Parts: sequence; structure tokens; C-alpha cells
Amino acid sequence: MTTRPLPELPVSAVLPALSEALGVGNSAVLVAPPGAGKTTLVPLALLDAPWLGAGKIVLLEPRRLAARAAARRMAELLGEEPGETVGYAMRMENRTSARTKILVVTEGVLARMILDDPELPGISAVIFDEFHERSLDGDFGLALALDVQSALRPDLRLLVMSATLDGARVAKLLSGAPVIESQGRAFPVDIRYDERPAGIPIEDAMAKAIRSALAEESGSVLAFLPGQREIERTAERLQGRLGADTDIVPLYGQLDNRAQDAAIKPAPPGRRKVVLATSIAETSITIDGVRVVIDSGLSRLPRYEPASGLTRLETVRVSRASADQRAGRAGRTQAGVAIRLWRAEQTAALPAFTPPEILEADLSGLLLDCAAFGVADPASLSFLDPPPTPALNEARALLSALHAIDAAGRLTEAGGAMRKLALPVRLAHMVAEAAGTGHALEAATLAVLLTERGLGGDGADLERRLMRFRSEKSPRAVAARQLAERLAKQASSPSPLWGGSIREAERGGGRPSAAPPPRLPRLAAQGMLADPPHKGEGKNAGLLLIHAWPDRVAKARGERGRFVLANGSGAMLDAADPLAGEAWLVVADLQGKAQNARITAAAAVDEADIRAALSDRIETRREVSFDRERRAVRVRETARLGAITLSERMLPAPTGTDADRAILEALREHGLSLLEWGKDGETLRQRLGWLHRGLGAPWPDVSDAALLERLDDWLLAFLPGKASFASIDPGALSSGLMALVPHELQRKIGTLAPTHFDAPSGSHVPIRYDGEWPVLAIRVQELFGLDRHPAIANGTVPLTLELLSPAHRPIQTTRDLPGFWRGSWAEVRTDMRGRYPRHVWPENPLLAAATARAKPRGT
Repeated sequence: MTTRPLPELPVSAVLPALSEALGVGNSAVLVAPPGAGKTTLVPLALLDAPWLGAGKIVLLEPRRLAARAAARRMAELLGEEPGETVGYAMRMENRTSARTKILVVTEGVLARMILDDPELPGISAVIFDEFHERSLDGDFGLALALDVQSALRPDLRLLVMSATLDGARVAKLLSGAPVIESQGRAFPVDIRYDERPAGIPIEDAMAKAIRSALAEESGSVLAFLPGQREIERTAERLQGRLGADTDIVPLYGQLDNRAQDAAIKPAPPGRRKVVLATSIAETSITIDGVRVVIDSGLSRLPRYEPASGLTRLETVRVSRASADQRAGRAGRTQAGVAIRLWRAEQTAALPAFTPPEILEADLSGLLLDCAAFGVADPASLSFLDPPPTPALNEARALLSALHAIDAAGRLTEAGGAMRKLALPVRLAHMVAEAAGTGHALEAATLAVLLTERGLGGDGADLERRLMRFRSEKSPRAVAARQLAERLAKQASSPSPLWGGSIREAERGGGRPSAAPPPRLPRLAAQGMLADPPHKGEGKNAGLLLIHAWPDRVAKARGERGRFVLANGSGAMLDAADPLAGEAWLVVADLQGKAQNARITAAAAVDEADIRAALSDRIETRREVSFDRERRAVRVRETARLGAITLSERMLPAPTGTDADRAILEALREHGLSLLEWGKDGETLRQRLGWLHRGLGAPWPDVSDAALLERLDDWLLAFLPGKASFASIDPGALSSGLMALVPHELQRKIGTLAPTHFDAPSGSHVPIRYDGEWPVLAIRVQELFGLDRHPAIANGTVPLTLELLSPAHRPIQTTRDLPGFWRGSWAEVRTDMRGRYPRHVWPENPLLAAATARAKPRGT
């Protein structure tokens, strides 16, 4: 079918082997370094394959910029314009026709094509380009394609192409597909190192390196920086400090198509350019004229935190594979120089590859797509790296909370309404909810603003950005508003559209399904949304965002600009930001650590609107607290949205049964120390505790834990119906304890564990039960004449005697009184006679009369 000869590039040498592999089998892996020509030549070479028939080749690219560039280059090689034999289709842009045989799309489109129609009619081959980038969409697209190939389309050809990849591992996933390797066409690249000094901002070091490179080397410069912010700061530092023949050109994902295209075009004759790029320029594109690459060694990657439900951008060191890809950009068209802003020995410490996105990403979209595909468990699909269980669990919980899946993981009607929209699940839920009130366009416009960064400016206030976005005249803004209109039309259609696939891009619509429309709440009927939002200023963006991020409703706390989110995270705004003074926000985007993240996109909202929209999530709780000063129970009613307290009020002190229950709640929270047992109560509890430890059941366990567990059994019936601990009589506590003792044992307590010991002196001495063994603390003279050791429990348990001096100071402890008389008494007697001469200290205490006095009566 090709009518013009294709250029000879390194990959040309393996095209026959590749054609043979795909002619004999249905899968192959092609490993070819940057510059080999695989992206443009392989699809064109396969146009003549007999198995292609009337079908199309779909080429997947990881980024829109790469997709447009690849389609344009292939069309140029055919002497055509994009949209003829070679076309491309993506979000907000479509260049296809009935003649199109090679369709270049971004990776996420394939999943929607398969979900639209799993048989992929009219598609003969799918090529996964730059698969080493391991995006979530690329991994999922391959898993779905393998499932389709094995179950429905054994004739479907799958080709995985990569520059830096473990080809054998991918080949195993493709059931042992052949691995074909191509040599690259790379000119020599001189790699140099220029370490950035500690404490120097990356933009300062980069600007300095760029000025030096322009002075010492010829050609244009490609500088890799982690993100848009660093690109803008570097451009500021270079402005006015470069030669008049040098242009500064940014290149990042949020630029419109014209600006991106300008960045990759060669500089006009006699001029040089400095391209300040993110990792978007690592693969798939060639920037003509570049022979100097300066690499910051940094990249910004999304990191999903399952614990907080937040995805944050994190600046990290690049992998060795990425560093090599970046350096290779300098040798695509001529010999070049790569300058790395780190020490040479640090290269070995870099990770070998960038972690696959599936291991770091929010998986709610993947799980929703799986449910639409009839797969409840993604692990049943063939992934190169299985999705992590914690992230899947978080995704499952989110989709359940949004009523998108049922308990079995099946797609619900609401989930179907969300799935037909090419949006992240939270935003899809927001648009679907708004469609039920006739406000789909407002919600879709907000969703597009959030997914197409840079529209409406970069301020945090989404209400202001919406106003600016509606008046922007750039082609990107116009295309974005048209996309919003299409999304609103889909969301408002009477039945779910199970597509949003490439057919939608080609037709401007979707394919109806027989499923009934979702039953969505009427926000307008609740007074939730003005009609329409864009006719006046207000807090309508916040009203919409509530249904995307109910867990990110934020309440101001203390210092201006500080907020706490419903999910428990902390967040902040610059105190000078107009939003910093709002009492309530809904936060759409944050950056940084979960407990001190910076709010980058949010909208104000009123508390009344929060209560109306999230009434099913607000928990009203009656909390009982204890006022120690008044020894009384206080009852407070709180309304909470997650970690946020919406309101709280004190309730009147309860009486009767409610008071008794409140007393029990306070005890469960604060413990039994709130009770005043009294001396008798404490003694009874100690005696029962000793009996339980020594004899076990049915003697009751009266430990704190046991009594707290059985409050209803022993205490409730003896409470006075007042919410004050001072009103509880200590005798009621003793009665409650006795209620735990079986009736037939109650009479035995006095025998087995008496409260007192009747001493020979006539004293009634209390027995202590607060230790392992019962203790009798008694003055030694009161035991004169006693020739057997005191015991309880029918004489089976000897008391531990703490023998005291006349001043009640300890003399000796014994559990053998006769032995004491025979043994150490003589030594004790000598000591006591010297200390207490007025007292009688007989040589033989067994023959002396017990006394509680200083001298016996009659002496």
C-alpha cells in the first residue's frame, strides 16, 4: 500500500523478521533504541502485510505530543497530510477519515475502544510504542488486549515496542512471543558531569549550565527539568542574558498544541534555541538541531498514598534508563554533548528503571474499567506487574462509596453513568450527579479545567479560574470547552454510553446502551446549585466539587490559610491567597506531604451546602464526658464529617434511666476510679478478689476489666437516676458487688475471708486482702500467749503477720508465729527493751498475757 520508498533507518534491517513473526504468529516484541526509527517505519511497513486486510493498525503513544508528531512524520513520509492514510485522535483533537489505516492514539483510548466493543471490529493490529515507560494506561491496555486476543480475536496482532525494556519478560507475558532486536542510529555523545552545589536551586544551576554550553558548543540546547515551575524560573533567569540569535522555548504537557509543536520544530536558519522541557521530551520525538542536552537529573512523578487517598507529585531522581534516554537526545542527528548536573559516581546509585505507574497510582479508574469489562478482580488479567492489593482495596472502597460498584464488584447503574465519561472517577461522579439536575455542562467544564492543567490560569481559586477559562480565546481553550460540551451531552443522554472510545472521537458521540439511566439525586431540588453557575459569582464550583471529593471538604483552623480535611489530612494556602480567609473549602488538588500539603486547586463552599449535599455522610454522635471538678456527667452532641467537627452543643443533664446509662458510659470511658467505694466497699472488693484468685469460679472476678465489662449486671440496678457520681452511695456499690456472688456463697464470705481477726488481747484487728496473701498487721504484744499461727478459710490459709512495735512500726514479717517465738524473738526482745522500756518484754512470750496496753493491768 505504501507508494513512496521509506527511508533507510536502523530498524529497516529487522523489518523482514518482524513481518515474518507477525505473519506466523499473533504477537511480537521489538526492542530498538532511540533513533532506530521504530515509531514511524514499523506501522508503515506493516501496511503491506497480508493479514492486515481491510483492518486498521492502532499505534499507542504515551503522550499527545508524541502521538501528533508520529502521525505527522508518517504522513509526511507518505507525501500526505494527517487524516488520510495516517490519522490521529485524542482528547480535544481528531484528524481521521474513512481512508485512515494507521490510527495513532494516546494509550488510554485503547481501553475505551475495548470496553466499547471487545471484539475490536475493524482493528487488525495494536502496537504499543515506548512500552518501557510503563504507564498505567499502557499496562492496562495490554492486559485487556491480551484478554481479547485469547478469548475473542486470536487473529488480532499485538506488537510491543520499547527502547529500554526486558524483552524476555514481556515476551513471556505474550505467551512466548519472539523478541526482535534492532540496533540504533546514535551519533557519539560526550557525557560530562557538572555537579550542582548543595543549596543551589536547580533553576540557578541549570541557567548557569545553559549559558556555559551556549558559549562553548554549537547547536541548540535541550534542558530537562522536573516541572513547569522550574521551567518558568529557569526561563526568567535566562531572559536577556543570551545572544540575540537564541530563542527560549518551553515544552511541557500543559502547553497548547501550537506551543508544543513550535518547541520541536528546528530553529530557523541562523538561529539557535534553548528548549526547557520536562520528561515529555525523553522519548518518541526528535527535536531537530539539538546537539547539547543538559540533564537536571530530576523528574516529577505522581505518588498515590492509599492511607490518605491523595495522589501527590513528588520530585525524584531519574532512573538510569531515563538518564540514558535523555543523553541520547543529543546524538539523534549529529554528534553531541550531554551534561549531567551531578557527580559521575552518583549515576550507579540511580534506580535502574522508573517504577511502573501501576505500582504507584490511584487504581479507581482501572477498577471501574474492569467492572465494566465484567472483571471483578483485576488480578485475573495478565499484567506485567500485578496491581498492589492496598491500592486496589482503596479503589474498591472509593467506588463503593460512590455507588459505582456493588458488594460483588459489579458495575452499578451509577457506575455505568460514570464509565461512559472519559474522566477520572471522582470527576465522572461529579458530572453524573450534576447531570441529574440539569447542570452537566457546568460540572463538565469544571472537570475539563481540572484535567487540562493551565486553563484559566494557575491560581488555587477554581471559581476565578472558571471565569477566566470561559473567556479565553486560545485554540486549546476553545477545544477544551467543546470537549466539555460533548461530556455534558454524554452525561445528559437518557442511557449510559459504554464508550468514549475512538469511535466517539471519529463521530463526535457515543454508542447508546440498553441500560436504564442512573437514578441520581436532584441537587437543584435541595437548593444545592444556582442556575446556571456562570451567570454570577458565587460558590457553585464548591457545590459541584463536593460530589467529587467529599473526603476533601476542608475547615479553617486557627491560623489563616490552615485547614483540616475531612479525611484527617492537614493542608495550607498562602495567607495572602483570597481563599485563605474562607471558613470552608472543597480541595481538588494538593501537593506535598499529607499532613502539611499545599492546596493548589480548591473552591469555597458554605456549611449549609455541605450539610445538604453530604447528609448521608454526616455522623451525629452523643458524647458523654466527665467533669472531674463537679464529679458529674456532661452530655454533648456533635455532628462530624469525617475528621471535621461541624457543630457541637451541650445537652441538659440526663435523669432517670438516661442518667444511669450516662454514668455507665462515663465509667467505660474513664474507668472505675470515678467511683467512691468507701472503706467497706474497698474491703469487700479486695476480699472477693482474693477469693476469686484463690478459689476461682463461681466466686466473681472483680478486677477493673471484669467489672467494666459487667456494669449492667452489678451496678445499673443500684444507681439513683442522677447524672452525678456524688449521688452514688458507697453502700450501693457494696450491694452491687454482693449481687455478683451466688446466694449460696454469700454466707460463706465471712467464714472464708473474715474482715477482722480477734486477737488474744481482745482487739478486733482488720485483715488486709490487697496483696497476694491476706495480711494481719498487729502489735506483737497482742499475740503473747498464742502458740499457733493465725489462719482463715477454716484454718487452711495462714495470715501473713506484719508484727509491729508499740509505735506501729514494722518489726518482722512471718507466716510461722511459733517459730518466731522460738527463734528471732530473743533478738527482737533485746532491741524492743532498749527502745520501749515501759513495755513488758517477757523472755517466754507464750507464758505472758497478751495486752494492748503499755503495761499489763495490775502492774
